[in-house]
Amino acid sequence: MSPGNCFMPASNIILAIMETETITEVMAVLVLQLGLILFAVRIFGKLAVKIGIPQVLGELSAGIIIGPYALGSIPIPGFPHGLFSLTFAAASGHLPVSNELYTIATVGSIILLFVSGLETDIRLFMRYSVAGSIIGIGGVLFSFIFGNAAGMLILNTSFSDPRCLFLGLVTTATSLGITARILSEQKKLDSPEGVTIMAAAVFDDVLGIIGLAVLLGVVAVMNLDSQADSGFNYQAILLVAGKALGIWLSFTVLGFIFSKKLASFLKFFKSSYDFSILSLGIALILAGIFEKQGLAMIIGACITGLSLSKTDIAPVIIQRIHGIHEFFVPVFFAVMGMMVNIREITSPQVLIFGTIFTGIAFIAKLFGCGAPALLMGFNIKGALRIGLGMVPRGEVALILGGIGIASGILNQQLFSMVIMMTLITTLIAPPLLELSLKIQGRGTRKQVRDEDFSSTTWQFKSEEIANIVINWLLRDLRSEGFFIQTMYTDSGLSQARKDDIIFTIKREGKNVVVETTKTNERFIRTLVYEVIVELYGIIQSLKDTSSPLELKSETFSTQETGKEKASYNIFTHLNPECISFDLKGETREEIITELVDLLSEKDGLIQRDWVIRDVLERERIMDTGMKYGLAIPHGRSDGVEHLAIAMGYKKEGLDFGSIDGELSKIFILLVSARKDPEPYTQLLADIATVFSDEDAREELLNAASPDQILEIFRTKGKKDERHHHTP
Repeated sequence: MSPGNCFMPASNIILAIMETETITEVMAVLVLQLGLILFAVRIFGKLAVKIGIPQVLGELSAGIIIGPYALGSIPIPGFPHGLFSLTFAAASGHLPVSNELYTIATVGSIILLFVSGLETDIRLFMRYSVAGSIIGIGGVLFSFIFGNAAGMLILNTSFSDPRCLFLGLVTTATSLGITARILSEQKKLDSPEGVTIMAAAVFDDVLGIIGLAVLLGVVAVMNLDSQADSGFNYQAILLVAGKALGIWLSFTVLGFIFSKKLASFLKFFKSSYDFSILSLGIALILAGIFEKQGLAMIIGACITGLSLSKTDIAPVIIQRIHGIHEFFVPVFFAVMGMMVNIREITSPQVLIFGTIFTGIAFIAKLFGCGAPALLMGFNIKGALRIGLGMVPRGEVALILGGIGIASGILNQQLFSMVIMMTLITTLIAPPLLELSLKIQGRGTRKQVRDEDFSSTTWQFKSEEIANIVINWLLRDLRSEGFFIQTMYTDSGLSQARKDDIIFTIKREGKNVVVETTKTNERFIRTLVYEVIVELYGIIQSLKDTSSPLELKSETFSTQETGKEKASYNIFTHLNPECISFDLKGETREEIITELVDLLSEKDGLIQRDWVIRDVLERERIMDTGMKYGLAIPHGRSDGVEHLAIAMGYKKEGLDFGSIDGELSKIFILLVSARKDPEPYTQLLADIATVFSDEDAREELLNAASPDQILEIFRTKGKKDERHHHTP
């Protein structure tokens, strides 16, 4: 080979360097944008939840605020036109964001629809398919016709105008996630109205996806016809519509037929992380196939999710890809917000027509779903609940709107109207639905009973025992080959699935509740029995081998100076106004009640009686009297929002079961919230450590003011920080 062939010409080298720099610059802008978006969606999402609106609206608002039509266009160092300037989007045509950012948002929409499909309860869907389909079809027809008519009124055009067709399609959407959250909070998810809403919403989404597939094909034919100036070719339109419907139906049927074989193939990879990621890979592949066929990518993703939803690995997949979902999906909502031209949405024209469009969309769902509900055995209350439950558009309308503007069917004004409709219906429908659910009385004309449904409850003495039983029950179910999904950690709701067997396990206060079909009732009763027997044996063994009194004595024994390690930050949690030097109580209950009342007056409690109950329950299990005249009544309780401390003195002392047999004269009440991570046990250890120091103990026993007490804790902490400092 000659030397000349071994080297690239200088001009090519320079061109390659320039191209590399260009790619580097594009990627640098992209990662900076993504970093800012992640912070924005988290902050605005949390704020939205805090003020009681859906998180998705906070994420959408974040995109609007930091987008190219608002703060994103403000010049900053290194970005003279702003970080989200329209100059970065110049190559993307009519989109106000760059191709790179829109691509990431598109992946987010695919993941969102894939997970939505996975979360669909096919058994519930099929069981309430008659009522759900009729109500869902009613909602879709009313919404599509009314939405299309609104477009005709606003645009002064014909019914077959692609813009009108798309506006009609957008109004058919229903936000299953938002409605499901409200039904769950009101414990109405398994009510006749709840399951009917869920089934009807699934029908809405399925019909909406079919409509999208057909509409995109129709628009493509209409565009070709308009270019050829030959008018509408209805035969071609019907052919394309049939093709779209055929492709969707074929893949859906095949997905359901081979779902178990697909799950078995994925299980071949053993690791739940592997088969979860690969299932997402299948969704991406199918999304790409559908896009190449002229259909929307989200249709392929949704079909993949629906196909796997009836398998036992569905809950595991949802759990394993949760992190990916939490990264991509909020970015999608933010990018949808960035497409909103704030000047357009606040213009009088958009506000007027957007209000009309929103009102029509609201009424169409309310009556389109409520009226058929009256024919399906529901009364006025039930029909109202179903109608309101179907009103929120949420994420589904945003996805359809994004496809509309990306494909050029919708312009900025129409897209702004869609955003306005989505925001308002998602904001006003949930509180109205909550109010309707609180109205006393059933929503059906006749009492509805589920003959195949079984709910079994086991009662225990405390929530802690109930939690232990649930944890061991889930462990044993795993050993039986079940896949476990912890759906809502705070509410203690889990689901176990194996093939066609499904158990829903939840804690309601001190009770463990398992819901399943009657055919599986004996199995779960046997399993719970075995769990309780096993736990009983462990507790008996613990009683025989360990003495709490000995452990208590060892915990409070005086340690060798300089070897203790404690944070001593008690003073940062102790409010001076929660210190009393004259406790009046003559019994443990009276002393604890006095201390709790100090917190109730000065530090704020959610529920005073709960705190007293939980602290006394802990006192019943084991005395909290320590040594040297100190007692530390304590406990975890749902009656407090955060860790709270109260302190009191009783000079004549009171018997609190101290280790050394002495009367307790100083009482420190420590209460921590059950669910929030707080240094509860650490503070218990710190208090014991302070009192094991003879000088500090003497000073605290003789303290005369709250400030003096806080200073003792503060000084002790500073002194020990010097002892424990390591370079």
